[in-house]
Amino acid sequence: MTRRPDRHRARYGTYVDGPDPLAPPVDLAEALDAIGEDVMAGYSPERAMREFLRRGSQEREGLEDLARRVAEKRREILQRHNLDGTMQEVRELLDRAVLEERKQLARDVDLDDTDRAFAEMQLENLPSSTAAAVSELSSYDWKSRQAREDYEKIKDLLGREILDQRFQGMKQAMEGATEEDKARINEMLSDLNDLLEKRNRGEDTAQDFAEFMDKHGDFFPENPEDLDELLDTLAQRSAAAQRMLNSMTPEQRQELMELSAQAFGSPELAQQLDRLDGNLQSARPDLNWGGSEEFTGEEGMGLGDGTGALQDLAELDELSEQLQQSYAGARMDDVDLDKLSRQLGDQAAVDARKLAELEKALRESGYLKRGSDGQFRLSPKAMRQLGKALLRDVAEKISGRRGSRDVQRAGAGGEFSGATRQWAYGDTEPWDVTRSVLNAVVREAGAGPVVEPRSSVVEPRSSVVEPVETLRPRVRLTIDDVEVVETESRTQAAVALLVDTSFSMAMDGRWVPMKKTALALHQLIRTRFRGDHLQLISFGRYAEVMEIEELTALDAMWSKGTNLHHGLLLANRHFRKHPNAQPVLLIVTDGEPTAHLAPDGEVWFSYPPHPVTLASTVQELENSRRLGAHTSIFRLGDDPGLARFVDSLAKRVDGTVTAPELEDLGVEVVGSYLGARDAKRGASDGGSVPKQGRGQDRGFGGWFGNRGFWVDE
Repeated sequence: MTRRPDRHRARYGTYVDGPDPLAPPVDLAEALDAIGEDVMAGYSPERAMREFLRRGSQEREGLEDLARRVAEKRREILQRHNLDGTMQEVRELLDRAVLEERKQLARDVDLDDTDRAFAEMQLENLPSSTAAAVSELSSYDWKSRQAREDYEKIKDLLGREILDQRFQGMKQAMEGATEEDKARINEMLSDLNDLLEKRNRGEDTAQDFAEFMDKHGDFFPENPEDLDELLDTLAQRSAAAQRMLNSMTPEQRQELMELSAQAFGSPELAQQLDRLDGNLQSARPDLNWGGSEEFTGEEGMGLGDGTGALQDLAELDELSEQLQQSYAGARMDDVDLDKLSRQLGDQAAVDARKLAELEKALRESGYLKRGSDGQFRLSPKAMRQLGKALLRDVAEKISGRRGSRDVQRAGAGGEFSGATRQWAYGDTEPWDVTRSVLNAVVREAGAGPVVEPRSSVVEPRSSVVEPVETLRPRVRLTIDDVEVVETESRTQAAVALLVDTSFSMAMDGRWVPMKKTALALHQLIRTRFRGDHLQLISFGRYAEVMEIEELTALDAMWSKGTNLHHGLLLANRHFRKHPNAQPVLLIVTDGEPTAHLAPDGEVWFSYPPHPVTLASTVQELENSRRLGAHTSIFRLGDDPGLARFVDSLAKRVDGTVTAPELEDLGVEVVGSYLGARDAKRGASDGGSVPKQGRGQDRGFGGWFGNRGFWVDE
């Protein structure tokens, strides 16, 4: 029987290109919360997104942290190193060679006294300059073999260091180089210069590059694909070498230039390298050839290492600019992840890649929407997500309060809302059978196959019952599987949330909590009480009806005036539009009324508050009471005058006053709204209406509880 060939044979290997396909999707929740906070504080969405990318998240570094690490590494390189490494090494080899030669002269008894005296005089009168001493000893007749070897090491070291300046890794590769190796180096440099000069004249071809690489490709482990790639690599290194020379003192630079002629014992190498530098600068004049740095450390670097350090500094400067994102059109995709990984490690590159993915996801997810003016704004989708998160926080705080009752009823005698939740002790709502059975099936399926005895009857000859796996379906309901159907109260409410937008709200840090409160209430009504009618009214020098998107994006209002009278006029107009709904009036303020709307429509402002302003405000609040409004006032701050005023207002209309902390403002406002609905429902059902008061249960039993009221996910 012949075996058919496998046409679908697969080969497996390490995944090396692109993002990790198994990585979890980017979590936008934390980013959106932070961006929403900044937007409500007055930032544009674009700036808020930039601020989040700058700060980073709890799990990964942001651009600011990465930029700080880049700056620290740059400072560390400059403060740790100096550029005397090669000169120090040459000086050590020279001193060792001279010492060995003197030892040899002292113990060589066969040496003519005149020759010994002349040699000692030469050694004694060597110039103080290292370069001049090396040059003068080039014709010296060494008596010590060890001294001659040490001196030859100087020439070899200089040749390898100078090559390492232009070709990274050449210092190690050319260690112990033969004369043949040195001849190959000179030949490669000559051919490379010829090729670059053809490029500068516009006469080179792809064939020229291919022939060059076939002949000298072993000198270039980077394996460039074309001449441009080779040019970029060589020019960047050559420019760094020039910046290193610029960073030296004039004395250091002069000594190095003189020593270069001693490289490999031939001036030809230095001539070819000078020719190469000129060709590279002509091909890439845009690189930084004239810069310099100030190295102040004690650790000396050789010419190759120093050039590498200058390359690192150039990369760090590029990364610093990319991470600052301060130029027009900046994007996280601009950050060079390879350079970041090379300079700061793989984790830094991972963090930057995640930030880039986050930026891309925010732009493409629909959370940011570009307006007609070209500026980004939070989309309705983003507003819903923010409201959901804020409402969830409010729910958790409400459910954790002392004295709350563990009641989960969403509405007595109400209609099915279409939502379900897990059954809790005391629930009387009907079961959602489909959801309950589905929960049991999913749980049983995740538990694996059922293991049963093979037979329920024990054979008389054996007392052992062998288990056997069976796939026979079995569904057993547990109490954790049961879900009940939620109901909605039939009572409708017309809700007016009046928020103070006077300059003191922004000045005293109450601007963002006010907006968060409005957004949480808006989300609750939009998702849980769709039959209610919410109107958001801002009042500063004058009042204005606002959509939630307008209010959350509202900049701080610095004009003077707290026109509660105008806000109440708009609220009462809203109540009259919905005569069959229960009016609920919620007022958030931190100051006494200092403005009112005159009969001619003009704003009248006076501080201290004018009696006419106070009277107009009280009269309009009385009109709210006549319309049946349940009034709750939330006083921010500790102003005694404001406290007396709002207390007297609440007494006149049988309302409530709460002085919450800023972090509890949303809890108090949402709780008051729910209490007003619950109280109305209780009265309509024939029940007693609980008294409202600070520190009491407030009749929120249908919404409080240790499990909290639920929020749509």
